[in-house]
Amino acid sequence: MLQLGDEIALFSVVFAIVLLGTRSPIWSTALTACLYAFLIMFRFPQVPTSQARQVLRPAKNAASGGVSLVAHRGGGHDAPENTMAAIREAHKNGATGVELDLEFTSDGVPILMHDETVDRTTNGSGPLTQLNFSGLCKLDAAAKHRLRDKFQGEKVPTLQEAVEECIKLQLTIYFDVKGHPDEAAAALKEMYQKHPVLYNTSIVCSFEPKVIYRMRQADPEVVTALTHRPWSLSRLGDGTPRFSLLWKHHCMQVLDVILDWAHHQLLWNLCGVSAFLVQKNFISLDYVQYWAQRGVEVVGWTVNTAEEKQYYQEILNVNYITDSLLENCDPHY
Repeated sequence: MLQLGDEIALFSVVFAIVLLGTRSPIWSTALTACLYAFLIMFRFPQVPTSQARQVLRPAKNAASGGVSLVAHRGGGHDAPENTMAAIREAHKNGATGVELDLEFTSDGVPILMHDETVDRTTNGSGPLTQLNFSGLCKLDAAAKHRLRDKFQGEKVPTLQEAVEECIKLQLTIYFDVKGHPDEAAAALKEMYQKHPVLYNTSIVCSFEPKVIYRMRQADPEVVTALTHRPWSLSRLGDGTPRFSLLWKHHCMQVLDVILDWAHHQLLWNLCGVSAFLVQKNFISLDYVQYWAQRGVEVVGWTVNTAEEKQYYQEILNVNYITDSLLENCDPHY
């Protein structure tokens, strides 16, 4: 739901910017009216609150105070990320959901993989765009994991295999889509049609608003979320500047401010998301309340220490994504 205050703030800012640029009240009024008409015509409404709540606050969360404990990439610290072993380990270790990354092989098979290459997680090398599914099946997805001996020979699963396993284990799925908006929307729509239970047990998330908008176009009944980390254009996750050139760094900071404003004032409403996935360091009680007033749940990532988890469960009372259900592990940005 877009509050009246949001609308006034959004269109006032647009009017002021256009007025400064054109010095014409007529043009400012016309362009602001066009933006308003665009939002009215092309924005997607949020899915019903009851459906979003089933996904984000399922009854099975009672043991954790209503908070979902979501295993990041299936719990990449406890088992090889984005594998069937990770999904099973996450369930065994008490996760209520898993976050899984969607990618595609060169022959268009939807699989679980975070990177665009197989180098970091397998014993293979090269981009997925040059690797077909039969070639991918020959790789060991546990080859680079700290518990490689325990999970030796683990394969990269297909999206279909992972979805069926999660349904069997009654795990909520957070589908994380990095790109390929058309291919991802088509593949996920097919999954939802094959397995209607997903409408109440899964959510599609992405850093890219165009992915979420395309998913809502393909199937407006799917619960969706935008993922965001403030200052992501100018700084790495640990705060280190991305660029050594001062002018470039400052230019990116300006773009960061614009991007952050767009996420909080425009994009969430255009896409009709039900949740906002935010890097853990930027979440507070006030921030949670800001989104709650708009009918949007906050989900924190990546929460990897016992102290942080306690804070998220007992103070913030919001869902969180973690790399491990068993122990503290290094920060993940």
